[in-house]
Amino acid sequence: MTRRLDLAMLLVLTFSTGMVDAIGYLGFDKVFTGNMTGNVVILGMGLAGAEDTPVLRPALALVFFMVGAALGGRILGRIGEEWHTRTTTIFAGVAIGCAGLAVYVALMPEPEVGLAGTFFTSVLSALMGAQAAAARRMKIADVTTVVVTSTIVGLASDSRLAGGDSVRWIRRALAVFLILIGAVAGAATLMINQWIGIAVVALAIAVVAVIGHLAARKRALAEAAEASVHA
Repeated sequence: MTRRLDLAMLLVLTFSTGMVDAIGYLGFDKVFTGNMTGNVVILGMGLAGAEDTPVLRPALALVFFMVGAALGGRILGRIGEEWHTRTTTIFAGVAIGCAGLAVYVALMPEPEVGLAGTFFTSVLSALMGAQAAAARRMKIADVTTVVVTSTIVGLASDSRLAGGDSVRWIRRALAVFLILIGAVAGAATLMINQWIGIAVVALAIAVVAVIGHLAARKRALAEAAEASVHA
């Protein structure tokens, strides 16, 4: 049951990644803040001199994502795959950071222009890096929350059409579907106002942090009660 709950929470985070990537790419000069593969490709094209292809923001997004992931790894330390207080700390911090960015975008006259836009994409990338580090530590197969290419490969290569047994096809299909729907939602919020999508992302991550923390606390109390019975 615990692993199913972890899977559900990571799928919610996958949806939020679709949102932030759509917002970054469409609203902030073609920058992916969650999917670093996209940034590496864009950066390569920009360095080759492709017209209207940015270099600075994708490069900074890549650097800050790595910084966020490194910081997340440092906070997590040597904890196992089960939800820990440190996991709550990271997800809560990411949610608060996204909420702060939503306020920043709402108050800034032109948040996508110049230094303001670069600041936004860099900070959001750092937050997504920390989130990805925490999600990776939970070790749910096929759900990394930030990329679905390997998930799609597994979905196709292990399918019955390919002679496989379609193992974990439901979670794989859901991961692909949710990042797609997240991108649709992120693009839709841009038609209203840029801050709305980031606020939705902050809310989604906050919900995951609360649910995960409460579930871990419940599990710890149950284990303590069982231990006292056998003592």
